[in-house]
Amino acid sequence: MSKCSDFPYLPSGFDPEDEILDQLSNRPGNQRCVVGRDELLLVVHEVPKAGIPEREPLIFWRRQDESWVDYGGGRGLKRLGDLLDRYAKVIDEHEDVIDEADTAAEIFALARVTSPLARACRNLGIAIDQTLVHDEDNRELKSFRDRARELERASDQLNQDARLTLEFWKAERSEEQQASAEKLNKIVFRLNLLAGAFLPLVALGGIFGMNVKLPGFVDGWFWGVVCIGLTTGGVIVYLVSRKTGADS
Repeated sequence: MSKCSDFPYLPSGFDPEDEILDQLSNRPGNQRCVVGRDELLLVVHEVPKAGIPEREPLIFWRRQDESWVDYGGGRGLKRLGDLLDRYAKVIDEHEDVIDEADTAAEIFALARVTSPLARACRNLGIAIDQTLVHDEDNRELKSFRDRARELERASDQLNQDARLTLEFWKAERSEEQQASAEKLNKIVFRLNLLAGAFLPLVALGGIFGMNVKLPGFVDGWFWGVVCIGLTTGGVIVYLVSRKTGADS
């Protein structure tokens, strides 16, 4: 049985030295560089997928002869560059979503995706940095390191844009609701003033309109009662309007 059988995520054909295997567990773990006596193991992750917490490990092995072997058995680090291309493509697609999104639900879904994406780009850059410490003359790896940093900045900016868009829409809706509430309050205030203007008239009309026997001289006071009611209502409206204006 192969000594790598306890590590099912290691690609077939990989036979790293015992110093590297001693640092591994039965799970691939985070993105990092595992350093052995004469060999290196670069563990990176595939682009995160929405709603899937598990990460797909992609492993590169630098052998004792200082040559790199990728997880597919190919020579060199070309597939690491392909991985960076996939990260860049996903970031570009999400940038288009922000520009075209019309609802908060779309932006919220984007924010949930861009957060792990930004974290994965950051950890990818850290893993490549760790590898460069032990393979400092590898220009190709340096180029990938710099590109990973660019992707980290782009993904962070994308995540910030999604969150800021949500905050902006939230503030905008709050302002619209506040404006609607103020408009409604003005309408209600005017209706209350109108009701207050006619309240005395309605009260007097109710009193004199009751089915009770009133003195005969009261019958000729109809217009007088109307004038008294309207005057009293006008005074009430004036006093309330004046007090409201002073408070504001």
